[in-house]
Amino acid sequence: MSGVSQAGGPLVESRPHKGRIDGWLILATLLLLVVGLMSLYSIDYSAGGSRHFSRQLLRLAIGGLPLLLFLLVNPKALQRNATAIYLLNLGLLALVLIAGQRSGGAQRWVSMGPIEFQPSEMAKLLTVITLAAFFAQRQEHVGRLGTYALSLLHIAVPLGLIFVQPHLGASLAILIAWLGVSLVAGVRFRYLAATVLGAAALLAVAFTVPGVLKDYQLERVRAMFGGDPQGSKFQVLRAQYAFAAGGLTGVGYLKGEQKRAGFVPEQHTDFIFTVIGEEGGLVGCTLVLAAFGFFFYRIWLIILRASDPFYRLLAAGIYSVLAFHALVNIGMNLELLPVVGLWLPFMSYGGTAIWLCLASVGLLLNIRARERPVLF
Repeated sequence: MSGVSQAGGPLVESRPHKGRIDGWLILATLLLLVVGLMSLYSIDYSAGGSRHFSRQLLRLAIGGLPLLLFLLVNPKALQRNATAIYLLNLGLLALVLIAGQRSGGAQRWVSMGPIEFQPSEMAKLLTVITLAAFFAQRQEHVGRLGTYALSLLHIAVPLGLIFVQPHLGASLAILIAWLGVSLVAGVRFRYLAATVLGAAALLAVAFTVPGVLKDYQLERVRAMFGGDPQGSKFQVLRAQYAFAAGGLTGVGYLKGEQKRAGFVPEQHTDFIFTVIGEEGGLVGCTLVLAAFGFFFYRIWLIILRASDPFYRLLAAGIYSVLAFHALVNIGMNLELLPVVGLWLPFMSYGGTAIWLCLASVGLLLNIRARERPVLF
């Protein structure tokens, strides 16, 4: 399929071109996956088993399917079928409320035989796809108040279905995806600023009105400003001890005492960065942050080089979701942000999370392969 560039130049070919696969993005992804697997192996090594490591390997193998699917599908087919994808997204989120599995005070999982699937995670990518299609079809009217209002309505239903599970972290990720896509689409800044202020006000109300948020969610926020060292603040304090033990160069791979004693709860999921902090120290953490920085730099280049509005908005939405996850997860590990249950991309233990990451990379590689620089 061909199209005319916005600048009125020659046609831009949208079919894949040989040699356009972003090898640097693949390399950055592999580095993060390897570090994540090494961290999980280290946790299992201290526990005398291999449960998390072996299961994550299996999930990575399964994750090859969504990666290939989004690598090979024509992105324009996603745009044409955005309505069906939107309805699929709502259907999966509604299914959670009807037949979902409840655990830890939340109902977020759907069992599919031996596999537990979390629709709120994949909803992030599906919402990015449909939101990008929404704005791409309204390029000439993107600055209008009506388009802005409709875009908020577009995310309101999936956002509500996710919030009542409850899954505050996923709800915030959907909002950030909307913000990133809207910003790149060209929505007026005053509309975006009003939305951010409004969302902040609603969060403030949620924290003060009884019953809106769960008790454990309130305790996580209060832990930043005090809290019980043996209660709400226990997890973040143990994370700090792990980073302090690591010092500059770390205690060495497989040698973390905080990890070996199991002092950091949920270390294989939300707090996996503490393994790097303890065993790799400041040097190890810096290298991992550099790998994340390079990964997001490659996505930024895809956004910058994309000539097709839909492709550009897709990449912007994926960038927003994954960068938000990385920033908040590392921030809560360092006690700079409250604990909201957001995994670290490519590294945290979990099936749907790693499938979402791999699907996102597949779609990014697909976009990059189909774009050719505009010639004037």
